[in-house]
Amino acid sequence: MTINKFQGKTESEAIDKAKREMGPDVVIMSVKTVKPKGVFRAFKGIIYEVTAALEENESDKSVKAETAFRQPEAAMKQPESISLAADEPIRIPVAGQNLADAQPQRALPPVRQLEPEYAPAVPAQVPASAIEERLDSLQSLLEDRISAEKKNQEDGISVPGENKGQEGFSFIKMLYQTLLDNEVHEKYANQILDELEKISNKGNNIDYILSHIYQKLILKFGQPKPIELNDAKPKVAFFIGPTGVGKTTTIAKIASRYKVDEGKKVAFLTADTYRIAATEQLRTYANILDMPLTIVYSTEEIKDAVDNLSDFDLVLVDTAGFSHKSAAQCEDVKNLISGLSDDYETEVYLVLSATTKYRDLQDMCNIYQTFADYKLIFTKLDETSCYGNLLNIHLYSGANLSYATYGQNVPDDIEVFDTQKIVKKLLGGD
Repeated sequence: MTINKFQGKTESEAIDKAKREMGPDVVIMSVKTVKPKGVFRAFKGIIYEVTAALEENESDKSVKAETAFRQPEAAMKQPESISLAADEPIRIPVAGQNLADAQPQRALPPVRQLEPEYAPAVPAQVPASAIEERLDSLQSLLEDRISAEKKNQEDGISVPGENKGQEGFSFIKMLYQTLLDNEVHEKYANQILDELEKISNKGNNIDYILSHIYQKLILKFGQPKPIELNDAKPKVAFFIGPTGVGKTTTIAKIASRYKVDEGKKVAFLTADTYRIAATEQLRTYANILDMPLTIVYSTEEIKDAVDNLSDFDLVLVDTAGFSHKSAAQCEDVKNLISGLSDDYETEVYLVLSATTKYRDLQDMCNIYQTFADYKLIFTKLDETSCYGNLLNIHLYSGANLSYATYGQNVPDDIEVFDTQKIVKKLLGGD
C-alpha cells in the first residue's frame, strides 16, 4: 500500500490534492490541523494536513517488482514499512525483533475525534505506539493464549501456515479466532489471514503483525459516505429497509443534525402509510424540529411533493418497512424511488440492524440491490457485542458504509460510521 500526506488551506483542498495525485479510490486515513511556527506565525493561517492511503492492485505490484529487479541496489535500500500515524513519525519494528524490545506501550491518550461530528468523516488512525493501548484486552488475551499453547497445543483451528510453529503464527492463529468470535465470516477471515501469513513468514514480530492487520481492516472498510449537500436543491434521500430496524428514528436523528447543527432547510416526506404509528412518530419529530411533513399515498404523488419543496436543501423520505420476501411491497418501494425525474439528485440508504443474522442480511441486500444503488446504515449497535456482520455485509454487498446508531435518543445516538472504533472491537478491544 502507498501512504502519503497532503496539505492545504482548507480540509477540502488537502483532500482534493490527495485524490488528484493518488486517484479517486484513495482512502483518507486522518485529518489534522498544523499550526504555523516561527516569529511570523501570527500572520499565517492554519494548514490542514491529511494522511491518505491507497491499496495497490496486482498490476501495481508487478510494476514495482519489475522496477526493483532492474534497480536492485535502490530497491533494497527502501525499508518495508506500514504507517499508522497521522500525527507523528512511526518507528516500524525491525523484522525478528522480540515483543519485549518493541517501543513502549500504552503511553498515548485516545485519538481526538474530528469536529464537527457530522462533517464528512474519515477513518482516523492512531500512532503505532498506541496500538497496544487501544487493543489492550486483545494483547493481554493473546499473550496468555500463546503461553498456554506452548504447554498444551490447541486443536481444531485451521489457518494458513499451520506447520510454521512460530510465535508470529501463534499470534495470527489467535487473531483468526478473535475474528471468528466476533462473527466475521470464515471466508473474509481467511482472506485477511492469507495476507498476514506473508509477513509472518518474514520473521516480523507481533507488534508489526498487529499494526498490519489493523491497517488492512481500516482499508477494507473504506471511507464512510454520509449525506453531502451541494448547490443542487433539494437533495432527496430515501431510507429503505425491513420493519423494526429504526428507520424513522434514524431519519429524525439525521434531520436534527443537519437543521440544528448545520442550519440547513430540511423537510420530511413519508410514504409509510401502512403503519399509522410511523406517520405520527415522524409528525411528532417534525413539530419539535419545526419542519414540514408531507404524506405521500401513491408513487404518482412523489414528484409533486418534492416539487413543492424545491427551496429546501434536504428532503428525507421515510418508506414502508416490509419483509424482503414480499414481492408486492418491494415493487411499491421500487416505483417510489424511480418516481422522481432526473432533475433531482437522489440517494438511497439501506437501514439494517446489527443484530440480524448474516444469512438474512444477505437476502435483504440481494433483494434491495435489484432496484437501488444504496449506502448502508447499521442500527442497534448497542444491542450486540459482535460486530463481524458490519464487515461481512460491506464486503458482500460492495456498498459504502454511511451511519451507525447505538440507541433511541434523538439526536445523540448516531454518528458517521466510525471505522477505527469498529476495527478495534473486531480485534478484541473494548
